[in-house]
Amino acid sequence: MLYGSRSQTDLTELLETATYPISVATARQEFEDVRLVYADGTEPLAAVLDRIEDRRFDSPDEAQSSIYNSIPFEGVGEPSQSEGEG
Repeated sequence: MLYGSRSQTDLTELLETATYPISVATARQEFEDVRLVYADGTEPLAAVLDRIEDRRFDSPDEAQSSIYNSIPFEGVGEPSQSEGEG
């Protein structure tokens, strides 16, 4: 999974720019222009945050873990990667 057209590290760095604890609602607002790039397309980060049941994140690691756990299975992997590669 990528953030924008950059590496996975960018999502980690992006989450580290927020002030914690941060509510999920505030994270949606702060990152409303961020799109995640999946193996099968893209999705706004705000849409992923909508699926998260947590009310707040206490750290960047917690935010990242919750986001990764909310990504559809079909989206995992690098863009243009087929299931048979690797």
